[in-house]
Amino acid sequence: MKAKKLFASLLCAASAMTMTACSSSSSSAPAESEASSSSSDKITVWAWDENFNIKALQAAEEMYAKENPDLDIEIVTMSQDDIVQKLNTSLSSGKVDGLPNIVLIEDYRIQGYLKSYPDSFEDLSSIVNENDFMSYKFAVNKEGDKIYGVPFDSGVAGLFYRTDYFEEAGYTADDMQDITWSEYIEMGKKVKETTGHDMLTMDPSDLGLIRMMLQSANSWYLDEDGTTVTLAGNEVLEKAIETYKDIFDSGFVKQVADWDSFVSGFQSGDVATVPTGCWIAPSIEKVADQSGKWAIAPFPRLDGIADSKNATSIGGGGWYVVKGVAGAQQAIDFLGKTFASNVDLMDQLATDISLVSTLKAAADTETYKQPVEFFSNQPVFEDFSNWASQVQAVNYGLHTYSWKISDNYDIPSKMHLLHRGSDLLYTHCRAFTY
Repeated sequence: MKAKKLFASLLCAASAMTMTACSSSSSSAPAESEASSSSSDKITVWAWDENFNIKALQAAEEMYAKENPDLDIEIVTMSQDDIVQKLNTSLSSGKVDGLPNIVLIEDYRIQGYLKSYPDSFEDLSSIVNENDFMSYKFAVNKEGDKIYGVPFDSGVAGLFYRTDYFEEAGYTADDMQDITWSEYIEMGKKVKETTGHDMLTMDPSDLGLIRMMLQSANSWYLDEDGTTVTLAGNEVLEKAIETYKDIFDSGFVKQVADWDSFVSGFQSGDVATVPTGCWIAPSIEKVADQSGKWAIAPFPRLDGIADSKNATSIGGGGWYVVKGVAGAQQAIDFLGKTFASNVDLMDQLATDISLVSTLKAAADTETYKQPVEFFSNQPVFEDFSNWASQVQAVNYGLHTYSWKISDNYDIPSKMHLLHRGSDLLYTHCRAFTY
C-alpha cells in the first residue's frame, strides 16, 4: 500500500553537531619523526578477508618482488573490527608503535580518520593520479589538494537477478535495463504471483539499501562538507525511506537478520534479486548449478528525483600509509608500483578474486571484456566498470555506520525515526511520519 507521507521536521540541537568531531579531532596525531622517511628492509600490511583482500596483497607482493626482491612484506590478516579498534587506540594516543606501514580502510570509515587524526597518514599524491581512477573515490580520500589513499576495489552496485524466474513472469533482459524502483516493485509482485518466489531479502536494521538509493541521487545524510546534517527537508532521503517502506510492504520480501541468512536467501533460490555491490558476485557463483540462471542489470533509480541515476556504490576501500612508521618510503613505492598503477595486477585480480577495480585502465584489459558463463555470458566486469564511471561522488562523513533506524522501530508501523546511535548527535528528533 502506497504510504501517504508527511516528512516532519527534525528538531536538532545545533550545538550537538560538533560534539564527536571536536572531541575526536582534538586527539593528538602521531608526531612526525625520522621513522616516516627512514629506510627499512621490511614493511607490514594489515587487511581483512583471506579470500579477497589478502589474496590481492599476495598477488601484488609477488609482482613487486620480481624487481624488488630485497623487501620483506609481512601481510597480516585481521578482522576489520580489530583494525578499526587498534587504529583508533593508537592514533588517539599519538603513538604508532605496533601499527603497520599500510592499512586497508573502508571508504565509509576513512573520513573519520582523516578528520579525527590529521597528519596521521602519508600524502600519496606523488603516486596516485586522480584522473586514472573512478572519480567518486576521491570524495573521501582527499583533504584539500592532498590524496591520502590508493583507491582499491569498487563497491559499484548492480541488480543481480534470476533470469529463469523473470522469464517465467514474462520479462526479458531488455525489461531489466535502467528501471525505476516503482517498476521494480511492480515486477516483484508479478514474479511473486507467477513463481512463488520472493523478490529480495531485507534486514530492517541494515540501511545499506537506503545508502545506495541516496548515492544514486548524489545525496547523503550530510551536506557536501561531510559535516552539516541534512535530514530535515532532504527530498532524496524522504523518497528513499518512502521507497524502502513501499518495498517492505509489497508482500515479496524475505526478512532476514544477519549476513548468513542474507546469503542463504539467494544461494537457496528463495529470492529473485540481490540489489547490492559487485562484491557479492563470488557468493552467488558458489552455487554451481545456478550457472546461466543469473544476470546483472543496472541498479534501479529513484522515481521523481532528477539527479537519480541507475548507478551507485556500497562498500569498497583503499590503501593508506601510516605516518611515523619506519619504512614509509618503501611502503609508498610498493603501492605506487602495484595498486596505484599496475594494470596487469588488476587484470589478474579480476580472474583470481573477481575484483572490479577502480583503476580506469583495467576496463581495457582482455579479462574485462570476456563473457562470464555463470552470468548468462554477460561481460560482467565491463558492465560494472561502465556503471562505476557513472557513480556520483558523495562525502560519507565520519559516522556512516552510526546512522540507523531507531531500536524501537517496527517496519510495519507508521513511525520512522532515523538517528545516529546512542544520542551521539541529536538530543531531540521528530520522526519521519507516514
